[in-house]
Amino acid sequence: MRQKHSANFWIGNLLLGLALVSMFFLDRLWELMGAWAMGLWMALAGAGMYFLMTDKDTPSSFPD
Repeated sequence: MRQKHSANFWIGNLLLGLALVSMFFLDRLWELMGAWAMGLWMALAGAGMYFLMTDKDTPSSFPD
């Protein structure tokens, strides 16, 4: 039986979940980290999207 989602899918969702949680606490993180807090959020969201996009195993149906 084929696995429905790969590890990349779950890692991507975990990172996006952490990015969401960091948005809820961004004011406190900003006090602790300064502008690095926004960099942390961007890194989490970017890495999460990267892992989700690498999970796709079908080619795009859109023309180039």
